Amino acid sequence: MLAIGWVLIIGIVWWVVEEWGRRDANPNRALTVGPAGEVVLQRNRAGHFLADGEVNGRRVTFLLDTGATYIAIPAQMARELKLKLGPSITLQTAAGPAPGYPTRLESVRVAGMEMRDMGAVVAEGLEPGTVLLGMNFLKRLEMTQRGEQLVLRPPQPAAR
Repeated sequence: MLAIGWVLIIGIVWWVVEEWGRRDANPNRALTVGPAGEVVLQRNRAGHFLADGEVNGRRVTFLLDTGATYIAIPAQMARELKLKLGPSITLQTAAGPAPGYPTRLESVRVAGMEMRDMGAVVAEGLEPGTVLLGMNFLKRLEMTQRGEQLVLRPPQPAAR
């Protein structure tokens, strides 16, 4: 009985530590949409803004990347989603030139904000399950950074 008790205690401690690590890596797992359609993201411990969302109906974690021109999809995910790839192109990344392939996404959703028929690039070397959310999506939103928070909201109609 003592051995079973220790196994249960170790299992509970392991689960708590794992859950804490996941929440610390992405503090934006349970996003809520405010009354004006806004979403407030918290910066993670590495200084990045992450948000859970969907690409073509598949759950993904987005890393908001204002330095990326397009949404960037890991190659493995592109194969799983059966995306059609265009001809090989050279991507200019922070790590230097890398091969990539243009593609189109039926839908991209973050919280309550969805955009359809979005351009994207498929790249080797991206972390599986993480999609870079580039400026072709972000430029269609209003973004305001306040300290450790980033507020995203749909653009407001122009006043007449």
